[in-house]
Amino acid sequence: MSTTHTVAIVVGSLRKDSLNRKLANALIRIAPPSLSMSIVEIADLPHFNQDWEDNPPQNVLAFREKIKAADAVLLLTPEYNRSVPGVLKNAVDIASRPYGQGVWIGKPGAVVSVSPGPLAGFGANHHLRQVMTAVGIKTMAQPEAYIGNAGDQFDDKGELTNASTIQFMGKFLNAFVQWIERNK
Repeated sequence: MSTTHTVAIVVGSLRKDSLNRKLANALIRIAPPSLSMSIVEIADLPHFNQDWEDNPPQNVLAFREKIKAADAVLLLTPEYNRSVPGVLKNAVDIASRPYGQGVWIGKPGAVVSVSPGPLAGFGANHHLRQVMTAVGIKTMAQPEAYIGNAGDQFDDKGELTNASTIQFMGKFLNAFVQWIERNK
């Protein structure tokens, strides 16, 4: 009997036609049966404010609960100015509080950077890895996933069409399953 692992996907782009969201949806479709993946939305989260740490808004509590309920997390990030978008960093900060009680602590996780450019979000990917380590996520080191020239990899319906990327991401997800099982 195989185990199904729930994975919270956090997409670090709010753009309507986000390449990161397109890839997240593609990953949900190609995921092995042992992964039950869903996107946890961050668009309505307020800016983190320590003043409400003891009594956070309902949407913050709901976000934290969704992350807490997941067996693992997968963060997808674009690159803005060689780093992580503020909206994604804000979501990570919100779920890392109160100090020492963050819902990220001990969760297996992985990061994928997606970019229309050839550098594939390398800077954001590595910055996010640093942040993930700081908040207690057990971050998968290998394989690394940098999806460059991503604008050319989807059709007009948002479907991932690049065969080598589909194959690579399938291998990535299988490695992620093994990572989750070793670090649950």
